[in-house]
Amino acid sequence: MVFARGITPDELGLRMGGVRGSVASPITGVEAWDMVLDLATADNHVVRVGAHDGWSFAVEYGPRDCTRRLAEISRSGVEVVHLHPSLDHPPAMFSHARDGVDVCSFGIGEECWRWGDQPDLLLPELVAAGVLHSDGQYARPDDESYRDRDRHTLALIETRFDLSLPRDVWENERLLALVIG
Repeated sequence: MVFARGITPDELGLRMGGVRGSVASPITGVEAWDMVLDLATADNHVVRVGAHDGWSFAVEYGPRDCTRRLAEISRSGVEVVHLHPSLDHPPAMFSHARDGVDVCSFGIGEECWRWGDQPDLLLPELVAAGVLHSDGQYARPDDESYRDRDRHTLALIETRFDLSLPRDVWENERLLALVIG
């Protein structure tokens, strides 16, 4: 999931490499997965875009993601937050870019290893949420389930960036879609 502030949903899709007019009409998440299967190539995937609470958002479908393009997507004063679930190769990833710069990234559940131009951008929030100690080492109990641990980090990201997107919106609403090749 990509959130962008400062551009329209259509522009977000184009910056992600989408081809304008490549999908005839707005589609649901299920229809996007059907398109990915119909494309039958690892070089193409589909992105659906929309807007909610002041953010444009994009939901990616297919084998690739836009992680390497975040600085480009964020050019010209745009702020981008990327949450990538990494289902096949955990951990899930958080990345933040602004105005053409990769600001801060880390694995969710691996918050002690942060990188970017400002790797400690969220350190105060991670400490306040009890995820890390002020020295950057883990503060959560060793026996805590990874799902409970991850919820703390996801909640602070949502709060820090004022993100909210009801599941029904990104799964079931018909949204503009583009093929990314």
